[in-house]
This record gives sequence, C-alpha cells and structure tokens, in this order.
Amino acid sequence: MTPARLSLFWLPFVAILSLWFSLPLAAQTTEEPEPDTIVISDTLHHDDVERLSTFTGDVVMTRGQLVLHSDRLDLSEDEDGFQYGVATLKTSDRVRVRQENPEDFEIIRGEGLRAEWDGKAEELELIGQAIITRYVCGKPVDEVRGERVIYYQKTDTYEAFSGPESSADDRRVRSVVRPRGVADKAIEECREQQSKQ
Repeated sequence: MTPARLSLFWLPFVAILSLWFSLPLAAQTTEEPEPDTIVISDTLHHDDVERLSTFTGDVVMTRGQLVLHSDRLDLSEDEDGFQYGVATLKTSDRVRVRQENPEDFEIIRGEGLRAEWDGKAEELELIGQAIITRYVCGKPVDEVRGERVIYYQKTDTYEAFSGPESSADDRRVRSVVRPRGVADKAIEECREQQSKQ
C-alpha cells in the first residue's frame, strides 16, 4: 500500500510521538517545556555506557498525554540524543498505546504485539494484530487494522500492511473513516455537555 496523507484524525497522535522521539531536549525550540518521561515497572536495568534502559514487568510509561503499556520496554539513546524504543510482550496479550487530546475531546488508542520507535527517523511501527482507533467524546470515529502500521512523522504519512498476523478478519488492511461531520458533531456535543456542568 502506498503512503496516504494523514487526516486531522492522526495529527494529535503523531504530534505527541514526534515530540517524544525527535530532537534532544537541549535542541527543542518549543515554548512548552518538554514533559518528563515516567516509567513504572517491576525491574529496571540501566547501562550508562551502552545508553540502554530495560524495564520489565507490567511496564507503564507516561510522557505528557501519551501512555504506553507493555511487559518489556527497551529504551536506548544515540550520541546525538535521539531515542529508540522497543515495547514487547511476555504474558500480556497486547502492547497498548493511549494518547489524549483534551481540547478536541479525542482519545487515540493503538495496540499490537510489538511496537518500535525510531526517534531519528521519526517513525512508529505497530507490529502484529495492529489496530489504531480514534474516539471523539467516547465514540469510535476512525479505525485502521493490519499486520503492521507504520507512522512517518516527518511527512505526516502512514502505511498499513496485510499479512497472516493482521487484525482484520481476512488478513488484509481494513480501515473505517467516517465523514468529518461525524467527529465535528461529537466534539460539539461534548462542548455543550461540558458547558452545562
């Protein structure tokens, strides 16, 4: 499948991930301070020489509005400060990613059997049983399924691939994208509910 231009639905998810894995902290020129990365796990092994941290056992990583769950998370850093991560499973059924965009009442949920990040290339790949679903005001709006889904943050494009471990029933890529008016209506309903509280 050729890369397709991301709609607005993907931008909040891509923006958070590109902040996480783009430039080193000192080189960031954003007005907002970089959020801390907090990882909770049963064990941690850190090798300062190799610039590698391995977290195991019910791993929960939080960075800003992004939350990742896995059984193991290997985070490494190159000499230029770019980060690379691999999230894998041992006893759980899925690696899960959740990102909120409170301004638009959005939650993006992603899951797969494995997740890999390349901070220098600004790519995120969900591998095996990959699913990305966007919710607006608690309602599912868009969804993509495949064996692998790769996000190219520099170009705001993505690719999805079929295969024997696709989360779609026929092992192909399956996407459901509803008209933008559906999401706009859900956002407006949430704003109205919020104003009444």
